[in-house]
Amino acid sequence: MDRSEAFDMTNDITEDPLPKSSYLDALNAPQRQAVETTEGPVLVLAGAGTGKTKVLTTRIVHILIQGKAVPGQILSVTFTNKAAHEMKRRVESMIGPGAEGVWSGTFHSLCVRMLRRHAELIDRQQNFTILDTDDQLRLIKQIQKAENMDDKAMPPRHVLSFIGRWKDRAMLPEKVSSCERSSYYDEGSKSDPVLRIYEIYQDRLRTLNAMDFGDLLLLTLEVFKRSPDILETYQRQFKYILVDEYQDTNVAQYLWLRLLAQKHKNICCVGDDDQSIYSWRGAEVTNILRFEKDFPGALTVRLEENYRSTPHILGAASGLITQNKKRLGKTLWTQKDQGDPIRIKSVWNGEEEARFVADEIEALQRQGNSLSDMAILIRASFQTREFEDRFISLGIPYRVIGGPRFYERLEIRDAMAYLRIVQQPHDSLAFERIVNTPRRGIGATSLQVINQYARLEDIPLMEAARVLIETDELRGKARTGLRSLLNDIMRWQGLLKEKDPDEFARLVLDESGYTLMWQQDQSPEAGGRLENLKELVDALKEFESIGQFLEHVSLVMENTRNADSSAELVTLMTLHSAKGLEFDTVFLAGWEEGTFPHQKSIDEGNLEEERRLAYVGITRAKTRAFITTAMNRLVHGSWQNCIPSRFIDEIPDEHVSREDSTKVFKFNPHGRLGSNREGYLGFSNKKASLSPKAPSSQKRKGNFEIGNRVFHLKFGYGEVIGLSGDKLEIHFTHSGIKNVVSSFVKQEEDV
Repeated sequence: MDRSEAFDMTNDITEDPLPKSSYLDALNAPQRQAVETTEGPVLVLAGAGTGKTKVLTTRIVHILIQGKAVPGQILSVTFTNKAAHEMKRRVESMIGPGAEGVWSGTFHSLCVRMLRRHAELIDRQQNFTILDTDDQLRLIKQIQKAENMDDKAMPPRHVLSFIGRWKDRAMLPEKVSSCERSSYYDEGSKSDPVLRIYEIYQDRLRTLNAMDFGDLLLLTLEVFKRSPDILETYQRQFKYILVDEYQDTNVAQYLWLRLLAQKHKNICCVGDDDQSIYSWRGAEVTNILRFEKDFPGALTVRLEENYRSTPHILGAASGLITQNKKRLGKTLWTQKDQGDPIRIKSVWNGEEEARFVADEIEALQRQGNSLSDMAILIRASFQTREFEDRFISLGIPYRVIGGPRFYERLEIRDAMAYLRIVQQPHDSLAFERIVNTPRRGIGATSLQVINQYARLEDIPLMEAARVLIETDELRGKARTGLRSLLNDIMRWQGLLKEKDPDEFARLVLDESGYTLMWQQDQSPEAGGRLENLKELVDALKEFESIGQFLEHVSLVMENTRNADSSAELVTLMTLHSAKGLEFDTVFLAGWEEGTFPHQKSIDEGNLEEERRLAYVGITRAKTRAFITTAMNRLVHGSWQNCIPSRFIDEIPDEHVSREDSTKVFKFNPHGRLGSNREGYLGFSNKKASLSPKAPSSQKRKGNFEIGNRVFHLKFGYGEVIGLSGDKLEIHFTHSGIKNVVSSFVKQEEDV
C-alpha cells in the first residue's frame, strides 16, 4: 500500500446529504457552546454527571452536518473500547450511517491502525504481534537467564513495571535519564540492570516482529520523529480532534495528541481535573491543568449542571474537593429536589459496619429499591471480606467488580491449600497446589514422578512423596525441598490443636515462606495480596478451629456457585473501579485515617489525589449516600483505635446528618480527635495489639478495677479479673476468659 492509497478518504464521503435535526435543542447553554465552538482549541471541564458524552457525540454530529469535515477528517479518542462503541452508537442514532469513516477508538487501537501502515519505519512487518503480560514476563525471564541475572532478587514483574513507566513517559532506552533510573541502579558501577534488560527486551521484540502495549504509543511517536512527512500528512488529515477523559492521559498520549493537533489546532479535550485518580498507572493531571498554556487562546467551557445526583450529594462533593489547591475549579449544581443529606455513620468496628450496611440494604429492598442500584465502594480490596461474609450469612446476592470474590483470590486459595493439607493430609489437590509455591526446586518432572507412583499404589500424593524421598527417584533440590516441606507439614499437624486458628495460620504462612514470597515480590499487586492474607488471618479469629473455618469457606463457595446469575446483585467494588458508573444508593465504607486516605498517600504527600478519589465516590450516588467510619478496626492482625478520615470533617455540615453512637468525630491533624456538638472520646491513632495473655496485675487501669462488670461488643458481659497495662483480663459469661484492650469495653452501668 503506498501513501497516497493509505490516506485516500474518498470512501469516507457520503453522496447523500446528512439529515438536518434538532440535535442542538437537547443541550444546555454551556454544552451548546462546547459543541458549536468548532474552531480552535477547546477545553471542556465536565463535572461528574454533566453530560460529557452527549457533548462529544453532538460535536461530531455538528461538524458533519455543518459540512466542516468529512468523517475521515475527524479523530475521536477514548480510553476504553466500551466508551468508543457507545459514542459510535450515539452518533449513528442521530445521523445514521453518515458517520462511518470517523477515526474513533482508544489510543492503542488508533496507534495500531497507524503502525500497521508504517511498520517498516520501526523495523517491523505489518503483521506484527502484540504481546500480552504473560508473554512479556516470559521474555524478561529469558533475558535475565541469558544475562545471569537473579529473577528472585529482581522479579520480572518489577522489571516490567519500570519498563512500562518509561514507555508511558515516551522514553526509549537511550532517553532514560539518570533521575529516571530504576531502584536497582548501582551508583558505584553507574549501571542499571533494569535499563540493560530494557535495551535487550526492545531488541528481542524487534527480532520477534512484536510489540507490547507501551510500544503502540511510543513507536508511533518514533514514526512521526523518523518521518516528518507522515506526521504532516496525519496533521493535514485530522481537521478536528476530540479527546475523552483528558485528565487521565500520560506523557506519551499527551505528546501524540499535541503533535497531531499542531496544524489545525481544532482540538477539543473533555475531562475533569477533579476526577484524576490514576497517577499510579502513569496519568498526569498536569496535562489538563496546563491545557491553556499548551494551546494559547483556548476556550474553557465548564459543564456544571449535574443530571445525576441530588443537591445534598453535589454540595458534599463540591465542598470536599475545594480543599484541593491544584485544580481549575467548578461548582456542580442541579435542578433536582434537595433529597436526603449524606448519612455519616460512626460504628464500633468492621463487623458492625458490615451489619449496618446489610441492614440498610435489606430495608431499602423492602421499600422496593433494586439491589442492582446499590453499591459499596471501598478503598482497598481487603475490605470486602467482612461485607461478603455478612451478605452470605443473610443471603443477600452480590458481585465483586474489578477482581474475584475474596475467597476466590489466588493468594487466598493458596493459603487455604496450606491449611487444608495440614488438616487433611489426603487432600492431593491442596498438596499439588502448594508443593512448589513458593519455589522449592520441585519442578514438573518431579511432580509427575510423584503422581505416577500415587496412581500406581492408589495412595495420596503426600504419602507417595514420603516414600519417594527415601529412594533415588527424586534427587537434588527436589528431594531436599520436598523433605523440608513434609517435615514442616508434620510439625504443623502437631501444633494444629495447640494454637488458636489465626495464630496457627500466621505461623504456617510465615514458616512456609509464602508470606516472604509476596513481601519480596515488587509487582503492583503484591501489596494488595499481602493485605488480603492478613485479612484472612484476621477472619480466623471468629472460628474455634481450622476445620470449622474450612467448612465455612466450602459452604460460602458452594452458595456462590449456586447463585442465580440473572438475579439482582449488590455491587461491591473499589473506588478506582467505580469511576464512570452510577447507582441510586452508594455506601462509602472505611473512611478512617490510614485506610482512606490511604497511609501510603499520607506518607507520600499525595492527599489531593485521595481527595479526588473521595469526590469520585460521592458523585457515584444519585439519590442517597452513606459514609461509614469505624472507631476500631482489626488491621493486619492488630486492633487499631481509628481516627475518622479528615475528608469527613471537610464535608460541609449542611449536607450531612451524623449518626454517632460512639461519640467519635472530627479529624485533628495533630493526632487527637476534636469534639463536635455531641461529645468526644480522646483516642489517639495508636495501634492496640491483641497480644497473648499477659500476667495479671492488681493495679487500677483508667476507670476499671478488679471485679467491675463490663460489656464488650463481641464477647458480651463479663467481670474484670486482672489488669496489665492497657489490657484487661475478663471472664465473659458466654465466652470464657479473654484478654482485651481496655478501650474496647464499657462498664455495665454505662451500657
